[in-house]
Amino acid sequence: MNLAALFQQSDAVGAAVALLLLAMSVASWVVIFWKGWTLRGATTDVARSTAAFWQSSSVDGALQKLPAFDRQGLVLPLIVATQVEAQARQGGTLASAGDTSQRLTRVLRDALHGVLHQLQFGQVLLATVGATAPFVGLLGTVWGIYHALIGIASADQITIDKVAGPVGEALIMTAAGLAVAIPAVLAYNVFGRLTGRIEADLEGFARDLRELLSRPRPEPHPEA
Repeated sequence: MNLAALFQQSDAVGAAVALLLLAMSVASWVVIFWKGWTLRGATTDVARSTAAFWQSSSVDGALQKLPAFDRQGLVLPLIVATQVEAQARQGGTLASAGDTSQRLTRVLRDALHGVLHQLQFGQVLLATVGATAPFVGLLGTVWGIYHALIGIASADQITIDKVAGPVGEALIMTAAGLAVAIPAVLAYNVFGRLTGRIEADLEGFARDLRELLSRPRPEPHPEA
């Protein structure tokens, strides 16, 4: 019993279901390897970037230092957003209305949404594959059994080998659906936990950054 025999005994619907499961498996594994590598680097980059920022003497100095640490661009957009807000402060538009804390909250929220969208990319695919692959496999099983029973009904003599072979091959679709869904579900849960930790770190940094930049800066003392 092999895949070639399975495709030979299946019709167009069975072959389409098998190809769909194959495509879902390939897509999910590509996302799993890509996100695994991305989130592993992101966890380190966020920690190193925030540490480098607080060790800098000024925001401008941090902007020059951070590109070497923030390779995936997760922390830099938050700092750049505050610089854009400072430049637009004199624009006389609604974006410059309100106090400094409100303006910083708005620009940091928008920048944080963009960063989180980057981190969560691929999660929808994993969730979709994990939720639908078992049912796609079950559809292939039901259709395969129906197709096998039609063939058995048209046979002159019914024996156990004629029944067990086609039905067993149809049941492979159920196992294939589970084999596609289980890695996607496990990866979705693991990546969701990692993304949540990075999201919490970024939100904490954005909050601290807003508090830092919204404080009134002390006026320089005149020299005697």
